[in-house]
Amino acid sequence: MLVIYILIGILVAYLLINLIVYQIQERFIFKPEKLPQDFEYKYKTPFKELFFEMEDGGKINGLLFPVENSKGLVVYFHGNSRSIKGWAKYAKDFTQHDFDVAMIDYRGFGKSIGKRNERTLKADATKFYETLLKDYHESNIIIYGRSMGSGFAAKVASMNHPRMLILDAPYYSFSRLTKRYLPFLPVPWILRYHIRTNTFLKYVRCPIRIIHGTKDWLIPIQSSKDLAEILPEQTILYQIEGGGHNNLPSFPEYYNILGQILADAMRLPYERQLHRPELF
Repeated sequence: MLVIYILIGILVAYLLINLIVYQIQERFIFKPEKLPQDFEYKYKTPFKELFFEMEDGGKINGLLFPVENSKGLVVYFHGNSRSIKGWAKYAKDFTQHDFDVAMIDYRGFGKSIGKRNERTLKADATKFYETLLKDYHESNIIIYGRSMGSGFAAKVASMNHPRMLILDAPYYSFSRLTKRYLPFLPVPWILRYHIRTNTFLKYVRCPIRIIHGTKDWLIPIQSSKDLAEILPEQTILYQIEGGGHNNLPSFPEYYNILGQILADAMRLPYERQLHRPELF
């Protein structure tokens, strides 16, 4: 009888752990910096603040950094922390190569507001891209996704016709990444965000470039190796030896690789493929 009580206690404890993880997971996934709506961005380089509203009432904020004699546009999806106020410092990595840069803040980040879930985040990313198409032709657009943003970047690229997709320290899928840290939980059942970069990538028809550090303990480089195998004929993986998850910009090799990728993007022929249906 005692054994039965012990088993029941273990089961109750296990279910309770699952319930707690389900309820508080967003605190671990998203680490936003919130800004007041009247916050004024200040940068030494020219910029334009962007706003657009979603059908569900969400209001999304972004920044555009233009350059003279622009070669094209880099649409930048940032990681899971801070806001575009801080991420804007990386715009120079592209503007110095004569590319305009557009960045978006996810809901709950910066000035962007609205109910956040996987569906609304993907819808926001799609709307952001479509809004930019009013001023830029897709043949001159490069989509860049950093860490968490890699999933949204792959999603948008799978539905459109950009010149190139660049993924920086991407994850294979949220489920697989989470399972690595919580192997004892039924992750597929309790995870609110699945963001399947691997699935999106199957429908991308432009060149794909992946950058990843070999010592990334948060998102292991094996994730990028597996992603590169999905469409090997159009994908190149660049490995930065000794690079971690948040320190790639401290490696000169990173800038050499990025410069090479951007040059290749404009050199390679652009072929507009048939539109891919939204299957996911």
